[in-house]
Amino acid sequence: MAEAAVARETLFALRETIARLEGRPIPALAAAAHETLAQTPAGGTADIAKLQPTPAQPLLPIGVDELDAALQGGLPLDALTEIRSLGLRDAGAASGFVLALAARLHARASDTAAAKSPVLWIGDTVATMEAGLPYAIGIRDFGLESQAFLQASPRKLDDALWVAEAALGSAAFAVVILEVRGNPARFGLTESRRLALRAKAAGRPLFLLRQGGEEEASSALFRFSVEPAPAQARPLPDGSVLGGSIGHPAFRLTLEKSRNPAPLSITLEWNAHDRRFAPILDIQCPAFPGEHAAHSGADLSASADRPDRAQAVGSVLAFDRPA
Repeated sequence: MAEAAVARETLFALRETIARLEGRPIPALAAAAHETLAQTPAGGTADIAKLQPTPAQPLLPIGVDELDAALQGGLPLDALTEIRSLGLRDAGAASGFVLALAARLHARASDTAAAKSPVLWIGDTVATMEAGLPYAIGIRDFGLESQAFLQASPRKLDDALWVAEAALGSAAFAVVILEVRGNPARFGLTESRRLALRAKAAGRPLFLLRQGGEEEASSALFRFSVEPAPAQARPLPDGSVLGGSIGHPAFRLTLEKSRNPAPLSITLEWNAHDRRFAPILDIQCPAFPGEHAAHSGADLSASADRPDRAQAVGSVLAFDRPA
C-alpha cells in the first residue's frame, strides 16, 4: 500500500513539473489532486500541501480579444516568447513590437516591483550590425522611459546567451530581450530550452527577437512573425482624420506557434500615449487627398512561371552580299 501511494505521488509530481514547464494552467492538476485524495486511505499521512493546484501563471494581455483568446489570456510572464521578422528589412517593425510589449508590461505593473525594474536589451554584434542599435528618442516615442532601458552588446553569440541566462537568474529586470540574427547554429533547441527553464525558474519573461530568421523548433510557448503595415491617418479631436498624415505605428502579426490548430493573422496599431494595442482592418489604408488607385477593378493575380516578354525588334539594315 505504501509503495502504491509513493508511486501516485511521484506520478503527480511529474505531471505538475511537465505542466509548469509547458505553462499550462491546469485543471488537470486539480483533477489529479482530487483523484489522489480519493485514493488515500482514511487516516493516511499524505502531504496535503503537495496536492494543491499551482497558482495561475502571470499573463500580459495584449488588449485585443481575438488575440488574447488565442493566447489563452495573454503572453506568459515566466516563459520564452519568440518574435521574428521575415527579413532584415522588417527589423524595425519587429523591434518596435517588442518595445511596445515591454512598455505595456511596465504600464500594467505600475504598482509592483517589476515596474521599477529596467528592461535589458541584449544584441550580439552580428544582429546590431544589420538591424542597428536601439535609439533613445525612439524608445521614448514607443512609451518606454529611456532611464529604464539598459543595453548590452556582447561581441559573440555565446556571450550574449550567457548574459541572458545571468540576467534571468538575477530576476533584476522586468523583461530580458535577446536579439539574434537569422538561425545561428550555436543557438538551437538545446539553448532555447535552457533559457526557457531559466525564465520559468526566475518568473520573468524572455523575448527572443529573431531578425530575418526562419521558423525552427524552439522552446518558446508562442511565436509571432511581424511585418510592417500601413499606418492609418492621424485622428483629430473632433473625430475626423487628417488626410495624408501618418498615425500610430502598425504591425501585421501572425501567431505561428500556439495551442491553436491554425495560425492567426491580425493587424494592430500601437498607441504609445495610452500604451495599448488596437486592431485595424486590412482594408483601411491612408490616402492622400485626391489620390486614387492605379487599378480600380478586381485585384490582379500574381504572375508566376511566365516567359519573359519578347524584346522589341530594332532597326534592320540591309547590306550587299560580299562578292
